[in-house]
Amino acid sequence: MLRPPHDAPITPPPWLGRACPRREDDALLRGQGRYLADLAPPGCLHAAFARSSMAHARIALANLAAVRALPGVRLVLTGDDLQALGHLAINPLFAGVRAFGTPVLARGRVLCVGMPVALVVADTAEEARGAAEALAVDYTPLPACTAAEAALGSAPLLDGWPDNTAFTQRHHAGDLAQAGARAAAQVQLRIACPPVAPMALEPRGFLVHWHDGRLTAWTPLQSPHRARLELARVLGLAPAQVRTIAPDVGGAFGGKASLGPEEVALAAGALRLGAPVRWVATREEDFVSAPQGRAGSIAAQAFFAADGRLLGLRAELLYALGCRSTWSTPVPALNAARMLPGPYRCGAIDIVARGVATNTAAVGIYRGAGRPEAALAMEGLMDLAARRLGLDPVAVRLRNAVPASAMPWTTPTGQRLDSGDYAGLLQAACALADLAALRTAQARRRAAGECVGIGINLYVEPCGTGWESARLTRWPDGRVTLASGSSAQGQGHATAFAQIAADALGIAPAAIDVIEGDSDLAPAGIGALASRSMAIGGSAVLRAAQALRALPAADTPVSVETVHTAQAEAWSAGCCIVLASVDPSTGTVRAERAFWVDDAGTVVNPLLFAGQMHGGFAQGLGQALMERMHYDGQGQLLTGSLMDYAVPRADDMPTLVHESRPSATDANPLGAKGVGESGAIAAPAALRGAVLDALAPLGIAHLDLPLTPASVWQAIRHATTGDTPC
Repeated sequence: MLRPPHDAPITPPPWLGRACPRREDDALLRGQGRYLADLAPPGCLHAAFARSSMAHARIALANLAAVRALPGVRLVLTGDDLQALGHLAINPLFAGVRAFGTPVLARGRVLCVGMPVALVVADTAEEARGAAEALAVDYTPLPACTAAEAALGSAPLLDGWPDNTAFTQRHHAGDLAQAGARAAAQVQLRIACPPVAPMALEPRGFLVHWHDGRLTAWTPLQSPHRARLELARVLGLAPAQVRTIAPDVGGAFGGKASLGPEEVALAAGALRLGAPVRWVATREEDFVSAPQGRAGSIAAQAFFAADGRLLGLRAELLYALGCRSTWSTPVPALNAARMLPGPYRCGAIDIVARGVATNTAAVGIYRGAGRPEAALAMEGLMDLAARRLGLDPVAVRLRNAVPASAMPWTTPTGQRLDSGDYAGLLQAACALADLAALRTAQARRRAAGECVGIGINLYVEPCGTGWESARLTRWPDGRVTLASGSSAQGQGHATAFAQIAADALGIAPAAIDVIEGDSDLAPAGIGALASRSMAIGGSAVLRAAQALRALPAADTPVSVETVHTAQAEAWSAGCCIVLASVDPSTGTVRAERAFWVDDAGTVVNPLLFAGQMHGGFAQGLGQALMERMHYDGQGQLLTGSLMDYAVPRADDMPTLVHESRPSATDANPLGAKGVGESGAIAAPAALRGAVLDALAPLGIAHLDLPLTPASVWQAIRHATTGDTPC
């Protein structure tokens, strides 16, 4: 339970919109936080996994009996031991999504580097790791396929599948042939977004104990209530026999959204041992086995009239999904496809999204989950059209932006844009940047020999659907306990939820205690995903608080529990303008300044809001400039440590100037929209546009992500000398 510090100031309402300090920080700054690695009940045993060193091979375990006899080893489980367990589910978001059916532990065949082959439980972590490393695995190599394009034509990787296609979804509207016939310009692009690591500060982990006929699991997953139901189903238990608790969590970003094979194997081991079992992943282990993000490519073609109007759009999206599914595996492709054509009007579309199985780690949701890919495609097409037609890129965007007067707007993929002034956001960003002066300075620097560019990204952000819950209890002394079905991974939910309830109840946040992430103490909920926490979870808190206030005071506790289902999806929006420079001798990109105007609806706490915006932008910058999970032709991960995988540092961030222009939404009672993923959407397309603008005088019109010094230098070298360096 999170209570505010004893010396928290009591000031009059309203609390909504106030930058209240995070109540979570008091314990963390005092060293009193309790993350999974801090939890060790009496008699706790320790677990480690033996993992595949090959991407695709038949296997035989050569010395299993000897490993089981090693000092301190309590249990060794293999795929054969767990074959009776159920399979982890995949969210059937649309018709035709195939279930992967990948075993919890490999049985006879491994499908990627890092796939768990055996679980070892021992008295100490060192003994468990030593025994896992001692397991001898005989490999008979099989062909590995790590690229989505190659997987389309390769033999099926998964048992029972006729091919490697996990799903296909299509959106079609209007007459695209007619749009092409009327067009004055046709532009096309193909953008590859390689897989990236979510890179939460805290790696994955799991602590589980079977005691008195009940399984208690401590997990940093973003959806502890869903994990409870999934564990019960896979293990063959009743839901009432499983309790899940989320302790303090050191970040997640989608990488901890779904229950994985490790958690299932650990729970199965705890059922056999009757003792608490803990596993804490190493950073290297997370690199090879944790769910990754992105791993998609978009090939798009757009038709424009001479005045810059977008007439039609064709797009093919292809995602590599890895060898096992997460619950949210279809989400990135679904989001990227349904978001097109973004904030723009378009009468004709043909959009196809596919996902294919590959010999790589699982791919799931990562901050943005398909949204950045859609923005990269649309903003790239807008820039190409402006150059082809000789028009200003701002003017092309203004001509096509859905007008505020047309809201709510139904897109050609059937999405309902609830509210927003997209043209106003673009114009406000131009004013914030003083775009005319910025272009004058750019021209002056170019004349002096510098490579300087300006990139623009006008984007939208869908913010989740479904339901969330809240329970408020008023005690005779006037204090209130707020239990939310949502969960937190560092966002500051307890602070923001207390502010929402305080305003509705007419009391101070200091009088409210907040509980999250415990299935015994909080009502069931969906969790913190898809930028839905304030819009849906916060609205559940608001409705419960309003209902509680309507009840008379009593000498006994009074409780109200509410399940709020979003009546519509809220859509955030924003415009980001980036100034970047390129060193032509090295290819190094420097993001110098970013000007950003957003519409996130009601802002509950500006301090938390700013943290989300800046953190998201940093991760978007990482995707744009440096992050990539790179596999070689044999499926070996070449970026398996922080020596090889680059992440942003503080000095990589540009000066960030931000302004909010919220619009009202009827999508939820709170009037909130999402903010958690805005920065991850805003940064990549704006940065890519700025770099391409900087290199436009050299005739460079295409660059894939990430925009590393090597790739940018090679493009410059090819443009200036005709050479294609290795």
